[in-house]
Amino acid sequence: MEAMVVEEIINNVMCLLTDPDGTPLGAPMYLPQNAGPQQLQQIVNKLLNNEEKLPYSFYISDEELLVPLETYLQKNKVSVEKALPIVCQPQAIFRIRPVSRCSATISGHAEAVLTVAFSPDGRQLASGSGDTTVRFWDLNTQTPLYTCTGHKNWVLCISWSPDGKHLVSGSKAGELICWDPQTGKSSGNPLIGHKKWITGIAWEPVHLNAPCRRFVSASKDGDARIWDISLKKCVVCLSGHTLAITCVKWGGDGVIYTGSQDCTIKAWETTQGKLIRELKGHGHWVNSLALSTEYVIRTGAFDHTGKQYSSPEEMKKVALERYKKMRGNTPERLVSGSDDFTMFLWEPSINKRPITRMTGHQQLVNHVYFSPDGQWIASASFDKSVKLWNGTTGKFVAAFRGHVGPVYQISWSADSRLLLSGSKDSTLKVWDIRTRKLKQDLPGHADEVFSVDWSPDGEKVASGGKDKVLKLWMG
Repeated sequence: MEAMVVEEIINNVMCLLTDPDGTPLGAPMYLPQNAGPQQLQQIVNKLLNNEEKLPYSFYISDEELLVPLETYLQKNKVSVEKALPIVCQPQAIFRIRPVSRCSATISGHAEAVLTVAFSPDGRQLASGSGDTTVRFWDLNTQTPLYTCTGHKNWVLCISWSPDGKHLVSGSKAGELICWDPQTGKSSGNPLIGHKKWITGIAWEPVHLNAPCRRFVSASKDGDARIWDISLKKCVVCLSGHTLAITCVKWGGDGVIYTGSQDCTIKAWETTQGKLIRELKGHGHWVNSLALSTEYVIRTGAFDHTGKQYSSPEEMKKVALERYKKMRGNTPERLVSGSDDFTMFLWEPSINKRPITRMTGHQQLVNHVYFSPDGQWIASASFDKSVKLWNGTTGKFVAAFRGHVGPVYQISWSADSRLLLSGSKDSTLKVWDIRTRKLKQDLPGHADEVFSVDWSPDGEKVASGGKDKVLKLWMG
């Protein structure tokens, strides 16, 4: 009898199942060596009393477990004297199909398309161009819907309010215009205040305030300004940076983050515009900021099911539930990318020191972006590569190589399984996060691709660039 028990224990592995932040899901337990991802899935769902069985992927020291435990242990010669930590990553229940073909090439802009963005529910698309117009596109007929004139210079950035009711555009002349996507008309005169061009726009999250009224703009003049669209004026000016602000984010806790050419990132409260803290570490310009909660903030109450809402209150409530669920019990994380070739991962609400410094790019980091589930960070660089990092620890995971020019922009699929990149080399590429390989090469643009966006409903990708056309891509 005893021999059998001993035999049994030798054939089992002591494991500690944890969530992505390292919190144990229960006490360490003995698991049979022949258990693989399938069996682990059942065990985790049982442990957590999940009514719906959720899909999980499992990681042992940042390596995905795709084989039975014993195969993994033999191959990696792991000692089993202490409990083996296994990280359980929940996966999206729905799956997004990779985009594989260009479904429409829409001309209309007279100059380069500088920025494209889908609405939070994925039903509408807008673009901004060097021809000084903003355009709304009809996604059903794949034709231009409204051409919005009013800017006197290039439209450098656009941003949808998370309730989908407004779109704000910012120009090279420093003015901002708020548009009604239903009519294509501007709601009032341009908002004037910035002395140089607009580098970024971010809306107050809808779970903090509905209907959406306030947004923040950042400018090369070194200031960020909070505007109220119902008062049609600037209500707070955030000044303190000594050089241009290059990017701005409005966090889920109501804090605004600005990244600047003065090498710092500043965190601001939004009632009086007081500086809360300063994040220092970069040796050169900060180019890009991303929040771990950015996707759920961008989409507010809208998800892949396409549900529409009748009241701002309902929208606020659903958006708050989605935000809380995504965030869990961990603080919001921020990642910054810089001209110094490095990135930093921060938990700004807790510490002004970074969690880690992320090195590996050989040229400036142009764009950083968390996956919708917060599990990954992707970075795009002028070194022609896209890199993938662990979203919790900042550890390097993989490099995606294939572009032959600088990578300008990246965008995630809603299920966090695919990543899209657009490059100076005139192509878009879709990368598979699981296999870490190129899933789809999308040539078709005649020149540099400046902007890409994957619609929140997962069905479409839009891209725009130097060739003046807007392309829509489908699965």
